[in-house]
Amino acid sequence: MAAAWSMPVEFTPPRIAVVIDKSTFTRELVLASGELALNLPCRAIADMAYTVGSVSGREAASEGQDKFAQYGIGFFNGPELGLPLVEECIAWLECRLISEPHAQESYDTFFVEVLSAQADSRVFANGRWSFRDDNTDLHTLHHLGAGLFAVPSQTVEGKLLTRR
Repeated sequence: MAAAWSMPVEFTPPRIAVVIDKSTFTRELVLASGELALNLPCRAIADMAYTVGSVSGREAASEGQDKFAQYGIGFFNGPELGLPLVEECIAWLECRLISEPHAQESYDTFFVEVLSAQADSRVFANGRWSFRDDNTDLHTLHHLGAGLFAVPSQTVEGKLLTRR
């Protein structure tokens, strides 16, 4: 599944909130396993991200397949949980579900603890993202709705204000 809404909520230990709609096959899988992988897509794979976010894997599973096989999506196994991580993405997080039944049922919001994190060094190094003109195909992809995405086209560095 392509999750449109996720955000960090804690650094130590690292935790993320992600919205997973009640009607999705992904939600069933996450609730059954207690685990999920977050793969951060980039500009180069916008079509793939849109496709996997628009087509349910439920039908593929009923045919004994999965979306990765149906669309030729390459993957490797994560180092901590062995979850499938999409090769074409630029960052990968393996996560374990933190049980929060009220948030899950009322708001479709799942909280997860990050157990492993990796990122492509061409866009992330020394704890910082680096979006430049020479790596635009690797800029993170941000869903705006209905197949429309945004990418960081310009970064702005903030400076501390001096007290008056």
